[in-house]
Amino acid sequence: MSTTNNIYKEDVDFAALALQDAEFAKALKLNGQLDFSNPESVQQLTKSLLKRDFGLKISLPPDRLCPPVPNRLNYLLWIQGLLDTTSDNYADTYDPKREVLGLDIGTGASCIYPMLGCAQRPNWRFAGTDIDEKSMQFAKTNVQQNGLQNRIKLLQTQKSDPLLPLDMMKFESIDFSMCNPPFYESKADMLTSSATKQRPPFTACTGSESEMVTLGGEVQFVSRMITESLILKDRVQWYTSMLGKFSSVAVLVQRLRDEGIGNYAVTEFVQGSRTRRWGIAWSFEDLRPKMELTRAVTSIPKNLLPFPVEYQVPFTNRGEAGHVGELINHTLAELPLKWMWKSDIATGLGFSEKAVWSRAARRQQIMKKDENRMEEDDEDDLALGFKICIQGTVDGQAMNMVTIRWIKGHDSVLFESFCGMLKRKLEGARGSSQAP
Repeated sequence: MSTTNNIYKEDVDFAALALQDAEFAKALKLNGQLDFSNPESVQQLTKSLLKRDFGLKISLPPDRLCPPVPNRLNYLLWIQGLLDTTSDNYADTYDPKREVLGLDIGTGASCIYPMLGCAQRPNWRFAGTDIDEKSMQFAKTNVQQNGLQNRIKLLQTQKSDPLLPLDMMKFESIDFSMCNPPFYESKADMLTSSATKQRPPFTACTGSESEMVTLGGEVQFVSRMITESLILKDRVQWYTSMLGKFSSVAVLVQRLRDEGIGNYAVTEFVQGSRTRRWGIAWSFEDLRPKMELTRAVTSIPKNLLPFPVEYQVPFTNRGEAGHVGELINHTLAELPLKWMWKSDIATGLGFSEKAVWSRAARRQQIMKKDENRMEEDDEDDLALGFKICIQGTVDGQAMNMVTIRWIKGHDSVLFESFCGMLKRKLEGARGSSQAP
């Protein structure tokens, strides 16, 4: 996962925070450390970070989960990345004008995800649900005292209600859902897990049973979300969930694959040296996020990772960049596909309805002489979208790189075929230039 915008890449500097927040200074021990066994001290850390870094004020009961801010921010940044790299403008960057609506399933007493999201992005709105009445009361208080009533809509649900109650909330569609589900299958499971840890960093924040335990654990909880998503489909662009157990990742990925869902992402959230969580996301749409967001778990079997959406062709002569760009542009401009090349930034964007580069397609094209038809096709109807960039120095080495990124489509074979064609063209041109 990219950490470009993560202000908590390193552990929190308690001394600096104490100088900036008098209430946190009172919570520190004489040696400058925080007593993680003291619930009030841990709560104060969360309150002080939210106040200093996001201008948020929250109230928390002593018997509900106290969310660690860095961990929660990691998850939110990942979702931002998924949305930014699967937007209709294909820019791969944050669009401040884009209006986004997200759903936080089990928002908790803090309502931290909706409030963090609103603090970071002015055009984002949220809905939040929870089955716990006390948590919902505190969540509403937190929303009100931060003046976010017009941007965060809360709904108390029942266990029998859908996890994704779009119809109950009168939403035709939303951009994403997020969830930090109960990790454990039972109280015994929770105690066993705690016993294996030397010192869980936020142990003092004891959550309620509904926050910590659910029948079947997080695997069954997220499986229920998958089942609901099979009905809702593209009414939600990205379904996501955080996971507390590494063993859950492979099980849930296999469930997605069994259901024929090929556009998914997995990642790992690491905070300092203590906290490790995982994330899973899936979409029924054909917009493909950047690979750094989708394949960030290296310890699961490779066959369970999403299909690689980037293909690279290196070339060593830095002076060749302009020539390579001209070759790519010339090659694709001759094919019956939508193609635009910007030489000043060495980047091109293209769309095709099929493998128009194959021999059979070229013969058919010659027979039909239908060169203008592709100009009339809408990008939404095309089977493959791709972006091509020529990069400069890579990893400190004087090696240029052509990167082909899959940005749209469900057919991985089509993308592979396109990459193979372009690689042959580039390597053929290189061979010709080196021939005596």
